[in-house]
Amino acid sequence: MTDLGAALLDLEARNRACTACRLRAGCLQVVVSDGPVNAEVVIVGEAPGGGEDLEGHPFVGPGGQLLDRILGSVGLSREACYITNVVKCRPPANRDPQPDEIDTCTTLWLGAQLGLLRPKVILTLGNTATQTLLQTRQGITKLRGQWFPFVQALPGGHKHTAWLMPMLHPAYLLRVDTRAPGGPKSLTWRDIQEVAAVLRGEHQPVTHPPDTSQPRLL
Repeated sequence: MTDLGAALLDLEARNRACTACRLRAGCLQVVVSDGPVNAEVVIVGEAPGGGEDLEGHPFVGPGGQLLDRILGSVGLSREACYITNVVKCRPPANRDPQPDEIDTCTTLWLGAQLGLLRPKVILTLGNTATQTLLQTRQGITKLRGQWFPFVQALPGGHKHTAWLMPMLHPAYLLRVDTRAPGGPKSLTWRDIQEVAAVLRGEHQPVTHPPDTSQPRLL
């Protein structure tokens, strides 16, 4: 095992033992991640739901199956991606995570995961993941389908830059089940094709700077 693999396993083990916020008391287990240490793509959702809390893996059930089909439609496999959430414990009744819960879990765990993985591409699914990583209050419908630079400070004064693409959350696609041109599924198909083209090296992303006029979340 590489040093990086060992460091990630240690981080994930410590994450599973976390009791740093109120969410841990109300869930069955901490749902950390799925995926390899050398993944080019990191997928970040909002929080575990009921199925994830039971099984201990992110994006299972109908939403996870749809995510698998979205990835597979352009030749990406779930097993090649590192999949996680902003918060690792299921919020009560699947409510939205609160700002202090997001702050705690991002500071302790998500930031450290990304700092070890240093992926080429980050896909943020839905509002919470997108707003957290881009530090904006703009909504997913305005941001989806665009490339943004995600710059992370690393130990030793180094930095890592990834390309970040916001996408609609699979749970939203299940609720708004239409294949009409310009609808959510049509837009998602367009977005995942762009992601695949960049991963294949067909072109470089045209990135947009984060909107600094927006109030910062964290």
